Amino acid sequence: MIRLIFAVTFLFSFLLLGIPVLLVEWLIGKRNPGLKDQSSKAIVSWGFRCIAFLTGTKVIVRGKDNIPADTAALFVGNHRSYFDIVLTCPVFPSVTGYVAKAEMKKWPLLNTWMKNIHCLFLDRDNIKEGLKTILTGVEKVKNGISICIFPEGTRNKENDTFLPFHEGSFKIAEKGGVPVIPMTILNSAGVFEDHLPRIKKTTVVIDFGEPIYIKELDKTVRKNLGTHVSGIISDKYFQLKEEFKL
Repeated sequence: MIRLIFAVTFLFSFLLLGIPVLLVEWLIGKRNPGLKDQSSKAIVSWGFRCIAFLTGTKVIVRGKDNIPADTAALFVGNHRSYFDIVLTCPVFPSVTGYVAKAEMKKWPLLNTWMKNIHCLFLDRDNIKEGLKTILTGVEKVKNGISICIFPEGTRNKENDTFLPFHEGSFKIAEKGGVPVIPMTILNSAGVFEDHLPRIKKTTVVIDFGEPIYIKELDKTVRKNLGTHVSGIISDKYFQLKEEFKL
């Protein structure tokens, strides 16, 4: 329980002590939005690295050379843990927002940091608002801000399984003209979810696959893009599982 206490204490301290920092970030954004993006990303990444350290989580990253340096991208990953965002955010090379559930907007201070790194809040029960969120994501990638989405739509509670990937999740890449980067996350539930309410020291592997350019795909594959990308991530997941024995 001590690791959980440390992590929660750090999170609340970060949010409270970060209030003056948010003000500074707001002032920076008035003059230089690009600088604000970079500084907010650096601050949030630092906080997440601290949480990973306090929880005793070792992160192994593979395939970062598959991330294009000259364009934004849509990162698409499997989702097993609350720690998926904590562990992936620091390894993205550029500013990357997440598609998060609309309920996260209710968390004061945390929601401001999320907005600062360009997170989008998706209302799954409102089709019209959901479409607006996707269109906002399209504009962001067109403007050079990458987006990360978990197409299963919710946190999968069964190890070594994958929920169906929602096809609509890929509209940001399709309409925005950016590549899809398959992101395989192995053993993130080993931090917390596999043994609630304790946090255990563990190793998590994050693998970035080769970019997928939707326009270059066969029409049949494009119609079943969710299944196609899910298959790529699933294959890589079990390869990593065998390699790392996790």
